Amino acid sequence: MNIKKHLPWLGALLPVASMQAETKPNVVVIYIDDMGIGDIGCYGGKFVPTPNIDKIAQDGLLFNQYYSSAPVSSPSRCGLTTGKFPIEVGINTFLNNKASNKKCEQRNFLSDKNPSMARAFQNAGYATGHIGKWHMGGGRDVHNAPSIKNYGFDEYISTYESPDPEPAITATNWIWSAKDSVKRWRRTEYFVNKSIDFVKRHKDQPFFLNLWPDDMHTPYVPSQDVYKMGNSEWEKKVNFIPVLAELDKQIGRLLDGLDKLGIADNTIVIFTSDNGPNPSYKNGRTDGMRGQKATLYEGGIRMPFMIRWPARISAGQVNDETVLCSVDIFPTVCSITKSSPVLNGYTLDGKDMTKVWLGKSHEKRKSA
Repeated sequence: MNIKKHLPWLGALLPVASMQAETKPNVVVIYIDDMGIGDIGCYGGKFVPTPNIDKIAQDGLLFNQYYSSAPVSSPSRCGLTTGKFPIEVGINTFLNNKASNKKCEQRNFLSDKNPSMARAFQNAGYATGHIGKWHMGGGRDVHNAPSIKNYGFDEYISTYESPDPEPAITATNWIWSAKDSVKRWRRTEYFVNKSIDFVKRHKDQPFFLNLWPDDMHTPYVPSQDVYKMGNSEWEKKVNFIPVLAELDKQIGRLLDGLDKLGIADNTIVIFTSDNGPNPSYKNGRTDGMRGQKATLYEGGIRMPFMIRWPARISAGQVNDETVLCSVDIFPTVCSITKSSPVLNGYTLDGKDMTKVWLGKSHEKRKSA
């Protein structure tokens, strides 16, 4: 019997989490740029405390064997978005100008005919948003890349490497500029502000949100004073550390926003990175593993991966056995949220890892 149907006044007395359990979960994918597994405290990082990022693991499930589908930005993002290995969608390195793309024998952009995680959510009635870096087509001399909306996003804010960059962060024809109205050291805050705004506007319906900041990618410019020091300072560890601290602070603001809106319990928060770090500071940022960004050694593709979903995932879990790949995210979130993907004749390369994500299995991946 539906008690609330017969006693409608009882709904006002039920905790928000109980009411949310009757709705589809929200999904937030936080995809950090060039973050090493050794950047984060809960993975042994010692550069600076990261209590807010660590809390995602403390409140949920941390994986120790998660791998990106590529060691550089564009193919990694394509793998996450499509559930396909990047080479199968024609992207094998970072997207550049047409001449460079041709030389690398890759497409100029991700075709919008491919499967798309956002499109699956949109078709299932979710509000969909993308905030931050795109880098799957557009920018430089590529002017015919599809709109981000073509991939299933109702709204978006993106950086220079996209078909329609946000003017506040692209005052010039480059990735960032001193002329930007939102300065380099305020960009992550800006993206989180926009993310919180998106969540507030859609808190009464299920939503899917990409938060893809461009930290921890160089340059490390934590303040105007450091900017004035010049680019010889912008890759040094002394400036990397406050940028990492600021990223952690802003992730904390987003998590606090979910809590204050009463929707944290029924929101799946996924935290990971596109690829390994550069610079690695003598492999300190890779937790001592060989390699870094742009290499297929562990340091280039083995990433932090944490999931928080208080309504379904018990806190404080660690999975050391299961090997996950970024292409698994698409089929798994679709399975959990019952959002059937539109495949357009494609077959996803990823595997549905729902039981593993919910802490009910530590299965080992079988060879193909």
